[in-house]
Order: sequence, then structure tokens, then C-alpha cells
Amino acid sequence: MPRNDSRLHDQIRPLTIQPDFANNATGSVLISTGNTRVICSAMIEENVPRWMKEQQVGGGWVTAEYSMLPYSTEHRKPRDVTKGRLDGRSSEIQRLIGRSLRAALDLDKLGSRTMWIDCDVLQADGGTRTASITGACVAAGLACKKLISQGLLKENPIKSLVAAVSVGIVAGEALLDLNYIEDRDAAVDFNVVMTQAGEFVELQGSGEESTFSDTQLASMLALAKKGIADLLKAQQAILA
Repeated sequence: MPRNDSRLHDQIRPLTIQPDFANNATGSVLISTGNTRVICSAMIEENVPRWMKEQQVGGGWVTAEYSMLPYSTEHRKPRDVTKGRLDGRSSEIQRLIGRSLRAALDLDKLGSRTMWIDCDVLQADGGTRTASITGACVAAGLACKKLISQGLLKENPIKSLVAAVSVGIVAGEALLDLNYIEDRDAAVDFNVVMTQAGEFVELQGSGEESTFSDTQLASMLALAKKGIADLLKAQQAILA
């Protein structure tokens, strides 16, 4: 089945990662995957959450915030602040980003500080959460390198890069890195987060009014591993 952007079934979208996009952040990137564009930044606070102090938990913490800017979609998306609450989707995604980045970092080596990850979607064409994770990991890596150069860290707390990609079943075929139209029409939709060591951080998947077989699941995971390998290479090129 030809894809609407002429990619092969096992091909990720054109990827660019522009480092140091936000001058005031400790580390930042603009990640573009196809027509999806996200600014990912990492900023350091020399403090830890109160619950860590109260429970006498050592090390540092990583937390994330995610938002889609009003012009990121075809029809204006109201800001969460105007609704007085964070919508359920944004809350779910920022928790996923936080979990993924905590899997990447040795929190003891981070020290008694908090790394804030902010992911702001400039343009959405599917895969905003996976692009956010992939970009945020690079932003975190750049932030850690800056802290080392400033003498605030003795060694790099990044223990393994993490990246994420979507896969799905569209018109009966397993496809890698779904754009919006493919995601909309997918019978099965998965988001896969993996480490540089080839271990899974999270699998989010479901049938959209459909079911899927063991064979289809294996096909999707194989595509995800291939796509994440490509993403990891791009991450490593920036951090090198």
C-alpha cells in the first residue's frame, strides 16, 4: 500500500534535531519529524520536590511538562490555562515523558536537583509524544554536558539514551512512524519507548475498534526497533 507521503512501510519520517534552540535553557533542541515540530528544553533547579525531602529520598528528580500551542493544529487549540485545568491527554503525555527520561538518567548522579523537561508542540502531524521523548532526551544530554563543563557534575548521569516511535496497522499493513492521517485511520496504534540498550521503557497500544494478532504485534515491534535504532543514531550524532 503506498503511503500518502511516499515512504516505505519501515521508514521513519525525515528527521532533524537542531540543538541549542532556546538560549535560556540549560539544554534544548527543536526536533522535526516530518511535519511534526516540537521544542524540547531541559532546565535545572537546584532543589528537589518536597516529597523527596520529607521521605528522605536521595538523588535528584526529573519531571516534564507538555503542551500544544494554539496554532499547532489545523483548528485553534485553546490553551489549558484558559480552561483552568490540564486536559487528560496532556497530563498523560507529560507523565510518559517524565517516566521515559527517568529511565535514561541515574538520579543519584544528578545530585540534589530537579531537571525540568518542557515539550512545546509548534506543529502537530502525528507522533507528538514520541517526538517529545526523543527530543527531550537530547535536551537532557546537552544539559548534563553543560553542568559537567560548569563543574556542577563530576560525571554524566545519562546512563542510556531513550527514543520513541509510533507504529500501527493501517489497511492491514504494519507501518512505522505514523503521520496524522495514518494515525487517524489506524486499526491498531502503538507508541514504543526503548533505551539504547534495546530494553523497553513503555508500550502503549490498543485496537481502535479492532483486534490484533501475535504476528501483527511482532511485526509492529520489529518496525519500532528499526525506527528507534535510526532515532538513536541521530541523537548520538548531536551529543557527540
